[in-house]
Amino acid sequence: MGATAGAVVWGRAEQQDFRSRVRGTLLGVAVGDALGAPVDGLGLDEIREAYGADGLVDLGFGYGRRGAVTHLTQLSLFTVDGLIRAQVRRDTGAWHPPTDLHRAYLRWAATQRDWGPDERRKDDGWLAREEWLYARRDPTRSLLLGFGDDTMGTLESPKNPNELGPEATARSAPFGLLVGWEPQLVVQLAVECAAQTHGHPVAYLSAGAYAVIVHALALGDSLDGAVQQALALLAARPGHEPVSDALQHALGAVRQGMPTPARVEELAADGSADGLLSAAVYCALVGEDVRHGLCLAVNHDGPSAAAGALTGGLLGALHGETALPPAWLAELEGRPTLLELADDFAMEMTQGPALHGPGGASPGWLVRYPRA
Repeated sequence: MGATAGAVVWGRAEQQDFRSRVRGTLLGVAVGDALGAPVDGLGLDEIREAYGADGLVDLGFGYGRRGAVTHLTQLSLFTVDGLIRAQVRRDTGAWHPPTDLHRAYLRWAATQRDWGPDERRKDDGWLAREEWLYARRDPTRSLLLGFGDDTMGTLESPKNPNELGPEATARSAPFGLLVGWEPQLVVQLAVECAAQTHGHPVAYLSAGAYAVIVHALALGDSLDGAVQQALALLAARPGHEPVSDALQHALGAVRQGMPTPARVEELAADGSADGLLSAAVYCALVGEDVRHGLCLAVNHDGPSAAAGALTGGLLGALHGETALPPAWLAELEGRPTLLELADDFAMEMTQGPALHGPGGASPGWLVRYPRA
């Protein structure tokens, strides 16, 4: 797998816009995840009983605090870490991003088993030494099984071939931030990495579709245009019909009157990846602003954390970080880590040759992102 450079020209204004969209995407995933986490698995009636007739309209308490994130945000961070490491390792002549992402996800799996960072693992880099990431936040069985050993799932031999859940899709927003890659390669990488835990075509094609929608948004396209591009790219892939139908359903629902929890619930269906993707696209399209779109995404009977994370990633890529609700960001767990990683990713993508290459490398960068 290789990357074909797109038409991105990195002037100062372009770099600043890109960094805002990278920050917006990662913070959006996290703040949507944090908003939905306290009501994940609750029915709408239960949500309204706990939070009032309007449902959840502000950060609630989950995992002992307001603004706590789940495994969905944790894994999104390790997706970014793996993408940076893939770029750094490319200097060595080793270029297989799915392997670098798999290694990153195994570092996440270690955070779910270990009490805290192990300083003896010199190849961990800085992210795996962030102590707050060692909190176990209800990871699904498919994730623990998929990353439970060193064997990497592939499209030919996927892990959990019957798994339809949204978790692989919800960690896939960072693939869309590879704005120098051609869209079909973004889809392919997201699909290959999703198959490491979610081997059903509906699950891994939803991840590919989500990644390429984020990719188009990060390049300045409209959300409707981004979805149309995803539909065109999906059409060539076997088993795409449920995902394509779900995206078409989301676009059609926009024209069906005022948004309601019932409509979001209908789109989310049984909580599979295609349904959650459809619901997220719908909420991002009809939301009056970011806050409204995120509240719409989490107030229903379906998986609220995944719906919020997916919607937040879309809105953050579309509008950039400054559109996100500042009061929610102020309480968001791990915000310093999220911002640091986002800025590192933006710097790697726009100024990588100045950080590492055949002619030399920044020692500090290779400590943060070891080539091993």
